[in-house]
Amino acid sequence: MKYQIIVVGGGHAGIEAALAAAKLNKKTLLITGSLKRVGFMSCNPSLGGPAKGVVIREIDALGGVMAKVADETQIQMKMLNKSKGPAVWALRAQIDKEEYPKRMLELLKKQENLTLKEDLVDGLIVENKVIKGIKTKKENIYSEIVILTTGTYLASKVLRGHQALDSGPDNEPTTYGLSKDLEELGFPLIRLKTGTPARVKKESIDFSKTTPQYGDDEFQTFSFNPTITTLGKQEVCYLTHTNLKTHAIINANLGQSSMYGGLVSGAGPRYCPSIEDKVVRFYDKEKHQVFLEPETLSNDEIYLQGLSTSMPIKVQEEIIRSIKGLENAKIVRYAYAIEYDAVDARELLQTLETKRVQNLYLAGQINGTSGYEEAACQGLMAAINASLKLDQKPAFILRRDEAYIGVLIDDLITKGTEDPYRLLTSRSEYRLLLRHDNADLRLRDYGYQIGLIAEKTYQLFEKKKTKIKIVIEILTENYLFPNEETNNKLKELNLTAINQKTSMKELLRRPEVKITDLKKFIELDFEEEVLSQAEIQIKYQGYIEKAEKEALKMVRVDKKQIPSDIDYDLIKNLAYEAREKLKNHRPQTLGQASRISGVNPADISTLLVYLTALK
Repeated sequence: MKYQIIVVGGGHAGIEAALAAAKLNKKTLLITGSLKRVGFMSCNPSLGGPAKGVVIREIDALGGVMAKVADETQIQMKMLNKSKGPAVWALRAQIDKEEYPKRMLELLKKQENLTLKEDLVDGLIVENKVIKGIKTKKENIYSEIVILTTGTYLASKVLRGHQALDSGPDNEPTTYGLSKDLEELGFPLIRLKTGTPARVKKESIDFSKTTPQYGDDEFQTFSFNPTITTLGKQEVCYLTHTNLKTHAIINANLGQSSMYGGLVSGAGPRYCPSIEDKVVRFYDKEKHQVFLEPETLSNDEIYLQGLSTSMPIKVQEEIIRSIKGLENAKIVRYAYAIEYDAVDARELLQTLETKRVQNLYLAGQINGTSGYEEAACQGLMAAINASLKLDQKPAFILRRDEAYIGVLIDDLITKGTEDPYRLLTSRSEYRLLLRHDNADLRLRDYGYQIGLIAEKTYQLFEKKKTKIKIVIEILTENYLFPNEETNNKLKELNLTAINQKTSMKELLRRPEVKITDLKKFIELDFEEEVLSQAEIQIKYQGYIEKAEKEALKMVRVDKKQIPSDIDYDLIKNLAYEAREKLKNHRPQTLGQASRISGVNPADISTLLVYLTALK
């Protein structure tokens, strides 16, 4: 049997890729080792946080499924940084790790045009640098396009102490054939490492020695059109800390750690280091945070966020029981590190298709990223572009000023990564534009045009846009006058009196004034999300316009295409380092070239002059 698209791997990238391809009417196969583990969260069962939470909203705006399933299976929801500006707001949810995969499997089984298969992929079928299908131990399966979303399963080793086990996460089988084939095709592989902490029994924890961390009271969701109407009972997380005794145990046993004992060859995540790495790197710190987070309502296992380690079991027990509240902890699963192969993402086009093999796409941790959210958005983008290619339509590329997804993909394919890449707000030059609240305003039109957003959903979005415009017009056209009645009402709201005719829009620009305060003067019978969006657009109008102007300059540079067959050796006055980097990276646009380390502004100017002269 021949398919149009084969998706290899059933993690977060694979799910979004398979569902999107099938929804776009492509005959799709999702092949994975175990269907019970689709969408499984081998590490922390949480979604969202700074930048990552915005990515989930972007996935939803484009027509992906992560947001809706996260809403349906969350057990605690919290908006981070609410006391700060909207550019850093981020929703974070603790997810029920048992229910999330079940719900994802239900969606996959219901999806038309999608076949599900349990098997291990061991190789690729490539002819004349064009992908033709995949190999399993049992058979060859053919397709026009293959999307690899293999996560941490490529030649993976589980590490604990001085022991190294050939295995994927949670004792799942690993695969060596894909790594071998990719290497033989010329792809440079990199070795990366991640890890997961121990889990302990809830009943064995003394929570009186910890600090409760509650979710929010109000109803809030990742999805712009949620399938739920209430969040239900919110579970409590707890905070404790390591201490000097903990650090002494770690320092005394560093040689027994896989990392410091010389067993690890891969680079670990810079922004989520193991506890031994934190103790060594931040030796002046007397304590480090440890969050105690429930994994599911189905059992009483607690995830020890902040205690990832590759120490042997006996040392792990000493470390955990040295921490307040965990003195009598019953450990049900021990921590481990995992090392695996990934592909240098500079081997990819912006569509996530590989440069070396036509119609082969890579998405997720195989591209060097860490995180469920980063994986999911890559799977979605790979499937969209694979489907567009089959339809002979132009590629779908998100710019850096349009989405965090655009930032992530551009970073990967332009700069590559030496350690598991994590998306951060600081990676975006235009984070005031890439907010939690406006992901649908930025991307919903794209999702509709591509075909992943239903007509009914799109019409709701159009109505929302119209309402926002109406609210801004109402506040622009209605004025307050400096009379006794007006100033008395302002006084009741603890707001400064006015001494001249003032539009409500101007009043709202005051930092202390909220749009709900204006209901004291005028009827504003609109949904909260409409009022909130209007308020943000009014309060931050000047900053937003400035950021948009800067983004426009970047877009002009980014749009300048570089011919794929350009000979950099013919360009005079190009620095030697820049010439070598450009020949190696082969950027598609001038904007990409400008973000390559070692390519300076003078080199970009030289390149621009050369490109202009080519016309």
